[in-house]
Amino acid sequence: MEISAAGRLEVRITAADVGKRVSVRRLGNPSGSTGTQKKFTDTVGVLASWDNGVLLITRRDGELVRIPETSLVAGKVVPAAPARRRGPAASYPELARISARAWRPVESEPLGDWELRAAGGFTRRANSVLALGDPGLPLDDALSVVRRWYGERGLPAYIQAATGAEGTQELLCAELAERGWVREVTAEVWIGALAPVADRDTPVQVRLSREADEAWLARYQRKGLSEIALRVLGWGSPRTGEAERGGAQSVWFAAVPGEEAGAPPAAIGRCVVDGRWAGFAAVEVDPALRRRGLATAVMTALAGRALEEGASAGWLQVETDNAGARALYGELGFAPHHAYHHFREPGAGDDSGGSRAGQG
Repeated sequence: MEISAAGRLEVRITAADVGKRVSVRRLGNPSGSTGTQKKFTDTVGVLASWDNGVLLITRRDGELVRIPETSLVAGKVVPAAPARRRGPAASYPELARISARAWRPVESEPLGDWELRAAGGFTRRANSVLALGDPGLPLDDALSVVRRWYGERGLPAYIQAATGAEGTQELLCAELAERGWVREVTAEVWIGALAPVADRDTPVQVRLSREADEAWLARYQRKGLSEIALRVLGWGSPRTGEAERGGAQSVWFAAVPGEEAGAPPAAIGRCVVDGRWAGFAAVEVDPALRRRGLATAVMTALAGRALEEGASAGWLQVETDNAGARALYGELGFAPHHAYHHFREPGAGDDSGGSRAGQG
């Protein structure tokens, strides 16, 4: 907190600091507490608004914190979060575009710098607005276009926005929340170096293929794998050389053979190589065979192939409550870069088919 020369705490932020990262301390007893002892709470995040005597701060995980200005004890503008000290360097816009190319919609349309994406409802990522940059319209007008576009396709309107890194969209998240858009899912993008993953010694046999065959799809847990879903997955298409046209460069599917002939694979995974980046998804293991190193073997095989194709860094997406996946990826050297959220239009039901780590 900011301390004056006289040793007093001071509030050194104003409404002019909206959009900046701040640290504030407020006074107030926790809910349900008793007594007269003073309680303080510290909050760090982006100052999203300061209107009608209330500060709205967006924390790194996307949580919105409302603070009455009358409860402020101290506050100051703070530098952006320190750069990562391990793994590859990356900006949020770069990662957002790379991850979007790895999970392509069947249909898309620009709205200014935003991209409207649809794929028959298969996953939120392929059926949401990638809200990078300026939509070219006032926000309320842009949201009207978004609702109309998805309504014409019989889909609920979703907007994907991120928090927690330089260049993310804390202000947009706050504005959507203020307008009644519902934050349904929060996941994180993790990044790490490929070489330490590929260098792991694993005796498990892993088959790599350009196509997701029937056996691979039998292990994949998504329901309703229509032709549209297979197109999003990149089934049967190497996509080599498509980067210039907005596609990913190279798609690979990995499978660990099942223990019995004709059984689905014991483990599977998918990797998309796009320049220096390799994106991992759909890493799934037979529940009866977990904790045997099969997921690590899949990651190792895919990372090795990505290195051969010139990639050096990896990214993946994992939901915040998936403790097993977070432990695995952390042990492989990955770490969180930013959080992303899907906001659903007010009053719309959930017709997206659900969301799972790495695929929502």
